[in-house]
Amino acid sequence: MRNIILTRIDDRLIHGQVVTAWIRRYPINCILIVDDELSKNRLMERIYKAAAPVGVEVLIKSVQDASEWLLEDEKRGEQILILVKVPNVIEKLLEQGILIEKVILGGMGAGKGRKTFIKNVSASEEEIESFRNINSKGIEIVYQLVPDEKETPIKKLL
Repeated sequence: MRNIILTRIDDRLIHGQVVTAWIRRYPINCILIVDDELSKNRLMERIYKAAAPVGVEVLIKSVQDASEWLLEDEKRGEQILILVKVPNVIEKLLEQGILIEKVILGGMGAGKGRKTFIKNVSASEEEIESFRNINSKGIEIVYQLVPDEKETPIKKLL
């Protein structure tokens, strides 16, 4: 399996905090965005690739394609950051046999059916249930906006 360094839920995907904080803190050289809709949008793909720092490859794949790609043999020197917008994508990856040890929860904006979960994270009942399902598999989920911020385990909130 490929070398996953970080897995993050953040509906903004690639943005300033990811570029200036997470990628600088961890030796990431590949960002894998897993999103079925975005995987079909060539314009957004170009925008996200342009937003990444020089030397960091950006791939946007559907859940199925991402799962198949992640299950391939590790490439030497590859350090992957998985970015998803919502927790159910993590669940789907886990169902496909992807090994994820920890999930870092960043931002999930307000929207229809969502209420404040923690700080700048809003979640629907379905998304909260998804957090529970991930957590029940022994996978730690922590809220952490930037690497310098203290991790807040969300288990108590579930």
